[in-house]
Parts: sequence; C-alpha cells; structure tokens
Amino acid sequence: SIKMDLLHSNGVLIIQHLQRDYRAYQDFLNFMSHVGDPRNIFSIYFPLWFQLNQVVGTKMIWVAVIGDWFNLIFKWILFGHRPYWWVQETMIYPNQSSPCLEQFPITCETGPGSPSGHAMGSSCVWYVMVTAALGYTVRWKDKSAVTLHRLTWSFLWSIFWIIQISVCISRVFIATHFPHQVVLGVFAGILVAEAFEHTPAIQTASLRMYIKTNLFLFLFALGFYLSLKLLDIDLLWSVPKAKKWCANPDWINIDTTPFAGLVRNLGALFGLGLGINSEMFIMSCKGKNSCKISFRILCIAASLATLQLYNFVKIPTHTEYLFYILSFCKSAAMPLTVVALVPYCVHSLMRTTEKKLN
Repeated sequence: SIKMDLLHSNGVLIIQHLQRDYRAYQDFLNFMSHVGDPRNIFSIYFPLWFQLNQVVGTKMIWVAVIGDWFNLIFKWILFGHRPYWWVQETMIYPNQSSPCLEQFPITCETGPGSPSGHAMGSSCVWYVMVTAALGYTVRWKDKSAVTLHRLTWSFLWSIFWIIQISVCISRVFIATHFPHQVVLGVFAGILVAEAFEHTPAIQTASLRMYIKTNLFLFLFALGFYLSLKLLDIDLLWSVPKAKKWCANPDWINIDTTPFAGLVRNLGALFGLGLGINSEMFIMSCKGKNSCKISFRILCIAASLATLQLYNFVKIPTHTEYLFYILSFCKSAAMPLTVVALVPYCVHSLMRTTEKKLN
C-alpha cells in the first residue's frame, strides 16, 4: 500500500507537470484521447479494414472484444484508482493540502483505472493494422523490395509508437489515468493482439461459435461479479467515487460503466457473427463483385457514412437495464451493417446498373 501510494503520488506530479507545461497542446491531447477510444474500432477502423481485407477486419473485432473483456477482468482484480478522485481521498498529503488536478469533459470515467482501456484498445488494434500492412511487404523477394520492406517496417512501427505514446500522454493529461496504468494497458493490448496472430480458427467460426463465445464471456464476467459480491466485495466501488469527485455531474456517463463496455463488445461480436454467416454476406462479399475496386470503395464510403448516422441515435439512460439492451442492439447493428447490409445493397445496385447497360 505504501509503494502504491508512492507510485500514485509520483503520478500526480507527472499529471501536474503535463497540465502546467503542455497546456498549449490541450486540444491535440484531447483529440488523441478520442483517437484511443475503443468505440472508434467499430465505427472507423473496422469498416475500412473489413472491405480491404476481411481476414484483418474479422481479427480486429475479435481482438478488440477479447482485449476489452480482459481489460474489464483486470480492472476488477486490480482495483486501480483514478487520479481525479484519488487525490481527494488519500491521506498522504499533510494538512489537507491535496494537489489540484484539472478535470475535462472526458475525465470522469466511472470504472476502475488499471489498466487503461483506451491504451489497451488502441495498442491491440493498431498492432493488428501494422502487422497486416507489413504482411503485404514481407513477401517481396528482390533486394530493392527488401530494403523498401525494412523502411516500411521502421516507418509503420514508428507511427505505432507515436500514436500509443500520444494516447497515453493524453489519458494522463486529463487526469483519468496514472502513468503506470497506461503503460500496463499498452503492453496488455499487444499481448492480446499477438495471441490472435496464432488463432486462425476465428476466420471460419460459425454463428453457433459466436453465440457460445458471447455466452461464455458474459456468464464468466457476471459469475465473477456475483461471486465477489457474495464475499462482500463490490466491483462497482468506483462508480460512487466518480460521481462524488467529478467536477461536473453532466460529465458522468453511464456509457463508461464496466457493464456498458461489456454489453457493447458482446453486441459487436454477435453482429459480426450474424453478418458473416448471413446469405447477404455470401452473395455480396463472396460474389463476383467483391474483387472489384469500385465495389470496395463504395462499401467503405457507405459503411462509414451509415455508421456516423448511428452516432445520432441516443439511447435513453433513465432505465439501466433498458440502456444495456438497446446498447447491445445498437452495437450488433454496426458490424452487421458493414459486413452484410451495406455490401448487399451495393451489390444489388451494381447488378441492376449492369443489367441496364446490357
């Protein structure tokens, strides 16, 4: 406990330093925090990659979902505090002279802080994207191509680490994480992504396998929660702290609670399984149009546009259970739209156009 308090107090000093000396970069750091938001995986990265390479797109969803599930379990085990409430409750500062940490609209996360979900989600998904991009160049044989591969390797991994460091600094800057929590998140995300580099079975998983995986993840998390609750250990201990010490009550969002993330991810995985095993997917993404550049570009553009419209769908938060049900449905609809609905519509449109021309 003394070592942890020392780690936290050193982290507070780093946060104060960032908020004081990097104030001019506030907008950029807030932007990087949004870049690391796990929800961008489903609304931006996945639509792009799935149409370019279905294997990579499928892997991306699995890595994101399993990574976020492990993040939830780790958070429940590690009981990590967040800076913005820890400084208000710790007794290590004499004479009630606790440091003043500035808060922002995205500061008041309600779940435990260790490891960082943003850092973990960002590192695991960008690891998948970088390794996929390098997979195209590793097959080059001649000397000039080998040199180009090495330059590409250096460039992409440099971009990877620049993004991860920027996301980590942004999460520390807004006082929602201590430095050790974001570092732990980055390396945990890389480990999850690397594990899926050796799991080819996900590419041929049936809808039944998707449903079984969903049930296992949900029942394990729920069972873990209820088991510890029987031992009088409240895994939602962080929510009252967040509500108590957040500078603005409007910044508290039910979407940041532990179970909200779990439901969102399970919905996305179910939607992916439903889409990949649908007739619409087979007819469009496995048909003759699937190899055409025009088909893929149209699918990407239509998917991105449609998913941005989903952001305008606000789920009511007055009833918690209703929020979770609707959140699951909305999350399932996003990959289903990308995998099946949009490609099928584009395929039908192109087929109709071809018939008219003939």
